Amino acid sequence: MNQGTILIVEDDTALRHSLSTMLRVLGFETFEAQSGELGLAELRNHKMELVLLDLNMPGMGGIAACKKIRAAYPRLPIIVLTVRDHVEDKVSALDAGADDYVTKPFLLPELAARIRAGIRRMRQSDEDPNQIIEVGDLKIDPLAHRLMRRGVEIHLTPKEFELLLALMKSTGNPIAHHRLLVEVWGAEFGDEREYLRTYISQLRRKIEDDPADPRYLLTENYFGYRFVVPTE
Repeated sequence: MNQGTILIVEDDTALRHSLSTMLRVLGFETFEAQSGELGLAELRNHKMELVLLDLNMPGMGGIAACKKIRAAYPRLPIIVLTVRDHVEDKVSALDAGADDYVTKPFLLPELAARIRAGIRRMRQSDEDPNQIIEVGDLKIDPLAHRLMRRGVEIHLTPKEFELLLALMKSTGNPIAHHRLLVEVWGAEFGDEREYLRTYISQLRRKIEDDPADPRYLLTENYFGYRFVVPTE
């Protein structure tokens, strides 16, 4: 069974071929491109379910390529692969539209798990945008506009519900402050980070056992927030 169709954009030929071979063994279909320009051409010619994108490339750099891919394919998952491990580099990649960030060298099982998660989210949204989402003890129903925790309904305001739904739809991936504000409140609220912090605090009081030590709704310093599957 095809685990998913992936585009690998990487200028290091040996690494690109090696990664492609290993992912094919795991059941993925892979396409390769050695530059951002060629990667965009592959996306126009083939339907992809996820992009693995290197940052350090000649010509069109990874950040520029990421921005172009995100603009042309808003829902396509993008995982950045890079040797850069500074917070500023991570923030730049995520701000450019990346969904996840993996630092080289990486472990293949972890990368494969992140790829499967990205593809799974895309396929689920394709199948039914109103699909019920369950994470840990939480179950959110977009159509009924209800949140259940351990079988008990939790009352959320309309904006709290929209914010939590946006976060749960991207479980495991960080979402930038600006993106959350624009998606939930509109473009005119894109810089209102204090506004967002207030709502995040309200959500934590409603869904966390200990709002001061959250298990679901984590802060991504200098960037945004990430909704995760809680560890036991």
